Amino acid sequence: MTSGDGATARGPEAAAHAARPEDFAPVERSGPAQLLVRPSLSFWRDVWLRLARNRQALASLGIVCFLLVFTLLGPFAWRVDPSQQILNRTDEAPSLTRSLTVLPSLPPFQAELAPGVPPSPLADGATLPAPSALELIGTPDVAAVRLRWAPVPGAAGYVVYRSPTAPSNGFLGLPLRELEGGNVVSFEDTFALRPGGLYYSVVARNGAESPSAVTRSVTLAPGMPLPEAQSLNPNARPGDVATRPLRPFGTDMLGRDLLARLMEGARISLFIGLFAPLFSIGIGVVIGGLAGFLGGRVDQWLMRFTDFVLGLPFLLFMILFRVAMGKAPGDSGIVPMLAAWIALAWPSAARLTRGQVLQLRESEFIHAARLLGARQSWILLRHLVPNTLGIILVSLTFAIPSAIFTEAFLSFIGMGVVPPTPSWGSMCSDGIQTFLTHPHEFLFPALFISMAVLAFNLLGDGLRDAIDPRLRS
Repeated sequence: MTSGDGATARGPEAAAHAARPEDFAPVERSGPAQLLVRPSLSFWRDVWLRLARNRQALASLGIVCFLLVFTLLGPFAWRVDPSQQILNRTDEAPSLTRSLTVLPSLPPFQAELAPGVPPSPLADGATLPAPSALELIGTPDVAAVRLRWAPVPGAAGYVVYRSPTAPSNGFLGLPLRELEGGNVVSFEDTFALRPGGLYYSVVARNGAESPSAVTRSVTLAPGMPLPEAQSLNPNARPGDVATRPLRPFGTDMLGRDLLARLMEGARISLFIGLFAPLFSIGIGVVIGGLAGFLGGRVDQWLMRFTDFVLGLPFLLFMILFRVAMGKAPGDSGIVPMLAAWIALAWPSAARLTRGQVLQLRESEFIHAARLLGARQSWILLRHLVPNTLGIILVSLTFAIPSAIFTEAFLSFIGMGVVPPTPSWGSMCSDGIQTFLTHPHEFLFPALFISMAVLAFNLLGDGLRDAIDPRLRS
C-alpha cells in the first residue's frame, strides 16, 4: 500500500520528466554564431605580444635593427673608402658645411735671413731672451700662415710651436719645426690648417731651448686652397665656390672619414659579438642538454669538466693562443680572441641548459610521452629542445654585449684588432690620444659601443620577461 502510494505519488513527477522526442531536436540558430572571446595564440606569438608591451625592449630592438642596417647596408649608401687618407683634412670636426670659397694661390715662400747674426758658441740657450717681435707676412688663411720674427743674438736656431688654445704653464703646443741657423727668421705653416683661432709661439735655442717665448694669435677664415679645389674640379679658379666631399662625423688624425670607418669597424665588432657567443652557447647547449637528459655518471663527468673550464682565466688563455698561433706584437688578434672565447665562454650556457632540462625532464607531459611509447630521441627533439629555446635565446642576447665589450677592451689595449683594420675598440684607442683637442674621434666609437651593449642588455631583459612572466622583477 505504502509502496503503491509512493509509486502513485512519484508518478506525476516521473511523467513530467519523461524524455520526449522534441527534447533532442537541434536548436535553430536565431542569431549570429557564438565567437571565441580570445583567439588561440602560439607560444612565440604570445611572447611577441608581451615583448611589444615593453617599451624599453621594443626601443632596444629598434636600436639593434638600426645597428644591423648601419653595418650591412651602410657601406652601400656611403661609398667612401675607410682607408683613404686626406692629409689636408686631418682631425676635421663634424660639419655639414661643404661649399667654400676658393682662395687665391700664394707666391712661393722664400725664407727670410737676418744678415750679420752668427750664433755664439758661448751662449747658453737657457738664458736667451724671446724674440722681440712676431708678425704676420701677408694675410693668413687655411692655405698658409707665414710668420716673421726679430732675431735673437746668440741663438743657433728657433723652434716654432702651434696650439689651438692659449699657451699656459709652459705648454706651447705642437712643435712644427726646428729651424737651424740663427739668421733664419721666418716660417710658413701649411699643415692641416682649419678655420678658427690658433696660437703661434717662437722660442730661441742654442743647445737648450730658451724658457721665454713670443706668442701671437691668428684667426683663419673659412676657405679652400686652390690646389685642393683643382683636385676636385680642374677648372676651379680663385673666388669660385667649390663643394668639398661631405664628412658628417669628421675625420681622424690621418684624414680618414670617421663615418666610413665606423661602418667598417661595426662589421668587425658585431661579427665578433655575434659569431663568438653563437658558437660558445651552441657548445654549452649540447653539453648541458646531454648532462641533464642522460643524468647519472655522464652528468657528473660533464659538470665537473664544466666547473674546471669555468675556473680558467680568459686573458691568460688569450695570450697563450696568440703565442701558439705565432702572433707577434702588433699582429691582429681576432682569431686567438675568437678561439679563447669559444673555448672558455660556454660553461654558463651549459649549466643553465642542464638546469632547464632537469626541470623539464620530470614534467607531466614528458611522463605522458614516455607512457605513450615515445622514443628518447623524439622526446629530446620534440619536447625538450623547443622548451629550452627561450632561455637559450635570452642567454645569447646577454652574451653578445659581453663579447662586444671584450673585443673593444682587448683592441683598446692592443691585443685585439690592430690598425689599420678598424674596430670600435681600436678606434677608441686611437681617439683617446687626441681626446682633449678633437674629442669626436673618441666619442663616436664609444657611443656606438655603448648603444650596442645597452640595447642587447635591455633586449635580453625584455625577452626574459616575455618568455617567462614569472621572472619579472
